[in-house]
Amino acid sequence: MSDKGTMDQEEIHSKVLRAGRRTYFFDVRSTKAGDYYLTITESKKFTHEDGSFHYKKHKIYLYKEDFQAFREIMEEMMDFIIDEKGVEVISERHQKDFKKEDVSSNGEMKSPENFTDIDFDDI
Repeated sequence: MSDKGTMDQEEIHSKVLRAGRRTYFFDVRSTKAGDYYLTITESKKFTHEDGSFHYKKHKIYLYKEDFQAFREIMEEMMDFIIDEKGVEVISERHQKDFKKEDVSSNGEMKSPENFTDIDFDDI
């Protein structure tokens, strides 16, 4: 039996977080020595033009000796994001009514009246 098959059998506890196209799997697993570690897997669904799809997966292995430092940095990063941007999601992928505002290089909002009329017959 492969190591991958053995590791899959030694799963102790699991939780799943579904978030749109992404799914996060949190799995407690057991080492050969009987100690526990955490795997966090992000699975993201991609759909092809023909309607078929595939998943891309990324996995992090987190061992107990790294828990405290990982937790501290994770909390610091999440607090920073919330403090800077708040909890409201402002991504057009997450909000159907999100309006992307066009801004010119000088920081002014672009609007139809800011554009020069061009007659392509003159070119």
